Amino acid sequence: MKNLIKELKTFIFLWSTQSLSQLGSAMTSFALTLWLYEKTGSALQTALLSICTYAPYVLVSIWAGALSDRWDKKKVMLICDTLAAGGTVVILVLLKMDLLMPGHIYIINVINGLMNTVQQPASDVAITMITPKKYYQKTSGMRSFSGSLITILNPVLATALFSFAGMEMVIYTDLATFIIAFLVLLAGIKIPSAEGEKKTEKDSVLESIKSGLLYLRDNDMVLVLILFLAGVNLVASAFDAVLPAFVLPRENGGETVLGVVTSCAGIAMLTGSLLATLLPAPKNRIRVIYITMLISLGTENFLLSFCRTPIFWCLGQIIGWLLVPVMNANLDVILRSTIPVEMQGRVYSCRNTLQFFTIPIGLYAGGFMVDKVCEPFMSSEKAKGLPEMLFGSGKGSGAALMMFILGVGGVAVCLVFGRILRKYKYTDGQ
Repeated sequence: MKNLIKELKTFIFLWSTQSLSQLGSAMTSFALTLWLYEKTGSALQTALLSICTYAPYVLVSIWAGALSDRWDKKKVMLICDTLAAGGTVVILVLLKMDLLMPGHIYIINVINGLMNTVQQPASDVAITMITPKKYYQKTSGMRSFSGSLITILNPVLATALFSFAGMEMVIYTDLATFIIAFLVLLAGIKIPSAEGEKKTEKDSVLESIKSGLLYLRDNDMVLVLILFLAGVNLVASAFDAVLPAFVLPRENGGETVLGVVTSCAGIAMLTGSLLATLLPAPKNRIRVIYITMLISLGTENFLLSFCRTPIFWCLGQIIGWLLVPVMNANLDVILRSTIPVEMQGRVYSCRNTLQFFTIPIGLYAGGFMVDKVCEPFMSSEKAKGLPEMLFGSGKGSGAALMMFILGVGGVAVCLVFGRILRKYKYTDGQ
């Protein structure tokens, strides 16, 4: 244990402080969701918060990775985090002046999305460079653990602060966590240069992007995995847009219940992260990836769509998210082990564009379907009978119908790609 802590000392400092900052940011995002839904009552307008974050991420990511491979990783992380914190300060100022409007938040989220686009590939490569290869699965499990803890804590803390101290206190907390992470990264973390970085600097940005795309073209196993997860992300992001509209308007729902239901996903991921950290390497990591997603998408959406009590909503979240960290850990090992470290920035960014371009589409589709199709249908005479018996009545029943549609779509994605992925097998050392 002492040797493990010694070898992972730098990783632990970076991981823990960055996770603290991510908790603060997540609390602000959740509180803004509550604030906006209170103002508009619209699933689509609330989903636009995330769309504005992910759209620039998808559009610019392929360029950002090529630049990240050429730039100093630490400087990139410091600058991007600072600019993102500046956006949070702008929201705080507008809020104190009683001038904050949804449009302001959308613009800030676009800027934050751009910063995250550049920062994430730099952070991913930095993690690779400070982590011994033998600890890839363990550190991936630790990162999933912190992500799960954030998912558990951020809705609870954000709801509590939002309800009792207002939006301003949530933002102050976010800024405090940013300052801690910034100072530790600035003064306490040394990130080495990657081999081949000087050669990368001689390449043009377009050549770097081309090399990343060519790598994926020539490594069809990685490409198919990325496209499979793009389909998973389409369903999962639509679910994220639907969940507030499913819980908040119900008589037994509301802000506190939404916080608890969201936290259950974090509890499940926390447990799954421990599994990912402790489990031995599987015989075939690819098989684990698509089977875990089939279980997740094939249970959560159906359970929520047919049940009307918070305890079953929580159970659905737990079943749906329990195996996600196991999937992430196996995917992380495959990517870090197969992609040369000097190319990881550009390849990861190409991956991000292909894997995450479905997220803004899913967020928009989920919000649009609830507001314009499912809720109007469930409030019409056509819903009398079987639809009302299955999905309930009143506001929120349309979101339940949309959950059912997502369940069918999620199972279809897993079955189709499962047939394709069966021909691949990845074992450690391959």
